[in-house]
Amino acid sequence: MSAASTSSTSSSTAAAAAAIPKAQFDFIPLLLLAALPLLAWPLIGSSSTWATLTLAGLAMGLIVFIIASGLTLVFGLMDVMNFGHGVFIALGAFMTTTVLAAMSGYTESPLLLANLFAVAVAAVVGMSVAGAVGLVFERVLVRPAYGLHLKQILITMGGMIIGEELIKVIWGAQMVPLPLPEGLRGSLLLGDVAIEKFRLVAVCTGLAVLVALLWLLNKTKLGLLIRAGVQDREMVESLGYRIKRLFVAVFVGGSALAGLGGVMWGLYQQGVTPLIGAQVNVLIFIVIIIGGLGSTLGCLVGALLVGLMANYTGFLVPKVALFSNIGLMVAILMWRPQGLYPVTQR
Repeated sequence: MSAASTSSTSSSTAAAAAAIPKAQFDFIPLLLLAALPLLAWPLIGSSSTWATLTLAGLAMGLIVFIIASGLTLVFGLMDVMNFGHGVFIALGAFMTTTVLAAMSGYTESPLLLANLFAVAVAAVVGMSVAGAVGLVFERVLVRPAYGLHLKQILITMGGMIIGEELIKVIWGAQMVPLPLPEGLRGSLLLGDVAIEKFRLVAVCTGLAVLVALLWLLNKTKLGLLIRAGVQDREMVESLGYRIKRLFVAVFVGGSALAGLGGVMWGLYQQGVTPLIGAQVNVLIFIVIIIGGLGSTLGCLVGALLVGLMANYTGFLVPKVALFSNIGLMVAILMWRPQGLYPVTQR
């Protein structure tokens, strides 16, 4: 082939690529996220109170994002409606009570590094146990119901009920206290703004999970194979890759993220009950519906909106706080019925 023909071919390819329309990023949901604190500011009045509530809401939102990201991952990549997600949250929370009780020398130490080490060990153990149980959950309950959403909902809800009863057998039915380690108690003062120390840890953890998920799904071969398997499973299998194993890994990873979320939520609540997973389940489904089913970015924006709304309404109108997130979901779905960032538009 001559140089002229090669140059002509490359130029035509470049022209064809340039002719393909590029999807434009939708900034409107991000503007909504920025507008909510601005609208709340004049209602709250005090700048220091507003800043404290805003930071607390963002921290709560990132904890909820950690919990919901596992469910978003499983649904977005595997098309599995896992209503048993709460059992992995509860496992992570209860494993934290056991681990931190065994590491009392670290949790009672005034050294921050010792406290963070204890929390990190609890997080690793909670994620490992939740991931292992998730593997059994997928093989026994979820695998026979692939592609059957109604059966998935019924089977996984039954699995969560069984899991809750087993948790009661092991840890009891009563609430188990989960106090924060000594160095994570109290707040830091920046002028008149109070920031709880644990919320800073929650913010850092949530951002780390977000970066790790985006990197894994968009920058690695594993993420490419998983996304390709969702689009065309037969083609990927014909290339010699075992999609079933990849999907099992996704489910285990989503369960482990739920376990990490349970660790953070249990410490946030400073107490754990067997129903903690079922209670949070409602919140995380609100988040993923607001964000758009299967969307990681939508999950993040939805979680932050929920966290901010809960803190603002809890301060301004406490009686409305319980219903504020449902009202937020209804308002957003009336505006965008498929959520803020539906997967079909990514």
